Amino acid sequence: MKAFLNLAVLCIMVYGFFWYLGVARQNESVRQAEAELVNEVGRVKKSIQDELRNHSLEAGSVQAELEATGKVARKLAREVGAVMAEAGAAGRVTATIKAKLVADPELSALAVSVNTTDGLVTLSGTAPSYDLIGKAMLLALGTDGVHEVVSTLQLRQTKE
Repeated sequence: MKAFLNLAVLCIMVYGFFWYLGVARQNESVRQAEAELVNEVGRVKKSIQDELRNHSLEAGSVQAELEATGKVARKLAREVGAVMAEAGAAGRVTATIKAKLVADPELSALAVSVNTTDGLVTLSGTAPSYDLIGKAMLLALGTDGVHEVVSTLQLRQTKE
């Protein structure tokens, strides 16, 4: 009986050892995946910051232009090309931009109105910060069929 108990304890220890090795490897894979994800998030954030800077859509620029003129407007540097021939193109562009706003957790698609005419997008409504006004404009500028974005988005007043 004592030999059986010793064998059972030995089997449990061996099983535990191999189980631990499997968990340790899995945890290492998880840590590696987390590190890669953190790196990718950092790269995407840097890319967004670079694009905001390239289009002069940082908080300071948006704030200054909004205070000076009541609107923020940006054109893409590339040639616009022919006017969209197909009917409903403006609706598709508007829907695409609204979908981008819905997908962004920092922006409210309900607070931002989007109007599109021949590749000119007008954003109106409110946003919680100047950074997010710039981000909304960047989302619109990055949509196929858009050649200019004008924003009259205002800073949303927070309740105190």
